[in-house]
Amino acid sequence: MSKSLTFIQTNASNPKTWVVIGVTVAGIVILAETRKRRIKALREEHFGAFLDRFELLPFPPPPPPAAKQTLSGLTFSISDAFDIKDYITGFGSPHWKKTHEAAEKTAVVVTTLLRNGATCVAKTVMDEMGFGITGENKRYGTPINPLMPSNVPGGCSSGSAVSVAAELVDFALGIDTTGGVRVPASFCGILAFRPSQGTVSSVGVLPNSQSLETAGWFARDPSVLCQVGHALLNLSAVTHKRQRSLIFADDLFELSDVPKQKSVHVVRKAIENLPGYQAPKHMNVGQYVASNVPSLAEFCERSGKSQDSASALKALASVMLSIQR
Repeated sequence: MSKSLTFIQTNASNPKTWVVIGVTVAGIVILAETRKRRIKALREEHFGAFLDRFELLPFPPPPPPAAKQTLSGLTFSISDAFDIKDYITGFGSPHWKKTHEAAEKTAVVVTTLLRNGATCVAKTVMDEMGFGITGENKRYGTPINPLMPSNVPGGCSSGSAVSVAAELVDFALGIDTTGGVRVPASFCGILAFRPSQGTVSSVGVLPNSQSLETAGWFARDPSVLCQVGHALLNLSAVTHKRQRSLIFADDLFELSDVPKQKSVHVVRKAIENLPGYQAPKHMNVGQYVASNVPSLAEFCERSGKSQDSASALKALASVMLSIQR
């Protein structure tokens, strides 16, 4: 910076210097304005997130003294893996859409949200048949990441994440097998939740993997994320608070560049003043796998040392990713 100032002071009397400065400033202004207009145009085009636009109105509110609809006034979108009555569930693929009939019923999770007062406004783009983690779709086009337009949005539920991040809807549904909701949420800078498999109804949802997949949801506002969770998990707004604890997988920290002691210290400090939390516990994931998955017991037991155990877990992760591909 000092060299630039020295150069300007030295050449202040040179007209060419001021021409260069003027052109540079003008270029910066033009680039900023171009980016602003591009974002505005993308917003008008819904960032490429939507496949089908419609309006499924919420169910009529129940008469008093029944509880109020907790999601009243909120809008949401759904990935192209959820059934909507009289619409074909395309699974992110035009070829799939051509070879299948319109759904006869609406997915249970969508109906649940409508009963709780939310309005469904669109189906969103996703990786074809849920196979992908980047969120790219060559058939329908890849949704634009509102946070970083030059980067991929993450997948497989890319359109749902983008529709929330772009403030087109209040929340959205997606499917998650090994990251289909969590990855796009992190890429787009929003919140997401993947419940345990089987805790949310999968009736009317096309599965990528029936034994692993579950519906998940996105939101910008933590309170909205919580309200959707209460509706889909059928939880009471006031529930009994159980003691909670964090568990550290000691052998997995061998794969991290951050020392385990430092991470544990940070977490302890973060929760020490929070009510309902017990002291963090510790476990060995390799030993847990060996004791609960007989077919992998010998593989894990051969690596008794912590470093070998971490390497074994890393190898298992690589195998899983290879099988997924």
